[in-house]
Amino acid sequence: MQYQGVLKKMSTENLEEIQYYLDMKSDFLNMNQLLNKEITIKFVTYECLNCHLEKKIYRQGFCQSCFFEIPNAADWIMRPELSTAHLDIEDRDLSYEKSVQLQPHIVYLANSSNVKVGVTRKGQIPTRWIDQGAHEAIEIAEVPNRYLAGITEVALKEYVGDKTNWRKMLKNDIEDVSLMEWRDRLKEFIPEEVQQYFIEDNVETHLNFPVVKYPQKPKSLNLEKTPTFTGTLVGIKGQYLIFDDETVFNVRSNEGLVVSIEV
Repeated sequence: MQYQGVLKKMSTENLEEIQYYLDMKSDFLNMNQLLNKEITIKFVTYECLNCHLEKKIYRQGFCQSCFFEIPNAADWIMRPELSTAHLDIEDRDLSYEKSVQLQPHIVYLANSSNVKVGVTRKGQIPTRWIDQGAHEAIEIAEVPNRYLAGITEVALKEYVGDKTNWRKMLKNDIEDVSLMEWRDRLKEFIPEEVQQYFIEDNVETHLNFPVVKYPQKPKSLNLEKTPTFTGTLVGIKGQYLIFDDETVFNVRSNEGLVVSIEV
């Protein structure tokens, strides 16, 4: 069977084992069903996720002109502390910014390679944790807008990491820690205006990824440099496909590439 479409991050379903789905325009692939099967991925061309033109992808699945113009690629996406919609101040498109920024956000701790702090919209729980390859996570504050979540993340970054080591995450090289203890330890460092939103009494969420075999020395596949790759799929974690020869492919970082997948 052969499928073709533009890559977008895999959608997920948090069941006993996380289910992964890849939207290939006319087909919707359950990637879990491809475990232990040989698949070939071929780079075909580019398609910007915003303007849908055949233009080289710059960042986040967008061509360069779209990346610097559209509201959903603005700096506050990656740096929520830069959010200004709560002040009625526009960055690129105030109505869009209000729709995203002025809704409940979660500040959380996740353990994927090490304990890290992060921010996401409430509706993105547990999707955000799955996308990061976290095997456990806990909410520590629920705030009414993105700005408050952002300044909390900035404050806590002084005491805990905010990045995932993708190699350690894929190797399943994880320290076993108590996120509830970390939550309680970090409470005093949360900004004063966010203290009222601190969550005292919840428990960790545990996530189970469909991986048959973890790589010991993961090597990243760059489809633009190696336009055809064939391998046996042995795992899916975060947004990575893991192959039997220890090659790993980050679907999310290749958004906007049109590929064909042959099973």
